[in-house]
Amino acid sequence: MSNKKTNKLKILNDPIYGFINIPNSLIFDIIEHPFFQRLRRVTQMGFSNLVYPGANHTRFHHAIGCMYLMQKAVRILRFKGITISDDEANALYMAILLQDIGHGAFSHALEHSIVEGVSHEEISLKFMQKLNDEFNGKLSLAIQIFEGKYPRKFMNQLISSQLDIDRLDYLQRDSFYTGVKEGNISSERLLAMMNVKDDELVIEQKGIYSVENFLISRRLMYWQVYLHKTSLVAENMLVKVLQRAKELAKKQVELPCSTAFRYFLYHEISSHNFDDNTLKIFSQLDDYDVLSAIKEWVHHSDKVLSTLSTMIINRNLLKIELKETVFENSYYKEKQQKSNLKYTQKETNYLVFTGKVTNQAYNTKHPIKILDKLGNLKDLVAASDQLNIQALTKPVVKHFICYPK
Repeated sequence: MSNKKTNKLKILNDPIYGFINIPNSLIFDIIEHPFFQRLRRVTQMGFSNLVYPGANHTRFHHAIGCMYLMQKAVRILRFKGITISDDEANALYMAILLQDIGHGAFSHALEHSIVEGVSHEEISLKFMQKLNDEFNGKLSLAIQIFEGKYPRKFMNQLISSQLDIDRLDYLQRDSFYTGVKEGNISSERLLAMMNVKDDELVIEQKGIYSVENFLISRRLMYWQVYLHKTSLVAENMLVKVLQRAKELAKKQVELPCSTAFRYFLYHEISSHNFDDNTLKIFSQLDDYDVLSAIKEWVHHSDKVLSTLSTMIINRNLLKIELKETVFENSYYKEKQQKSNLKYTQKETNYLVFTGKVTNQAYNTKHPIKILDKLGNLKDLVAASDQLNIQALTKPVVKHFICYPK
């Protein structure tokens, strides 16, 4: 083996931001780690590519974009006289890179189907702690900031708040890859307007219209992209496929799938027994395992499993209807009876189902603070002359029903 040193100061080319520098060799080593490389095999938007064919970008891509925006945020805040040490800056880069590392295959669809009651945030923390052991404690500060335990509150707000770096990247990135122009925000301008006052992350008054634009874009992206009815039905069908697979696995029915996927199908995993070994197996599970299993299950003898799998693979999905109010029970029963002509009642429960989705563009519990010219802080709703911001604080609920065509 040659002892030539690897050049760790790499540059990546991003279609949105152009060239991105990896700031130092520690961050390079974290990016190179198999835990992080797995994110190349987890799409950012699950089944949205069934609606928007360009939406094939990955969690890896998004995490690198977040790191780039965080580097910018640190430069801007330092320029405004906020002291951020090199250790703190590095910890911020690592925290933002790793905040989504716990996402499972197909992100949200599988969040509670594969592992009972363990959120992706908890799994992210497990990954960070494991990496911290491997890197001799060099991630301790990043973990403190991620958990909100570091005394400088604004640092956690950069990682997780209503106007955090994560949202600034994914709205712009998802808008770019779906081609939905309404979601496009100027993250540059929002970053340039950031400041810190009383240890809180705030936006200077002249940035108020950029914040309004950001919230409206987010709302449009939710209804047009993230909660688009086709993505919604596909994602729910994926959940149903997994529920069925788990049910069959409990009865020891043979299901062809990868070793990592098999582990989660045939074992009951919850927060109590999610140990280092589970984490290692989880780190080998990605979209490819799930998709190749579903391709196999098309030929499975179980009718429900094969019907749902075939529908997903051929994109011949269940019919979905959305409305503002709950569907009448009689309407639901009627759809069930129609399905019962072809399927048993138990099978029908997997094919006819209802649910609801909620979106709240702006949550007043954790307000975005606006810093006026006199140095006073105001909640965005009070500072804005736009009535639509008030409207964005109301949660919007839509009910849906899915059934065979």
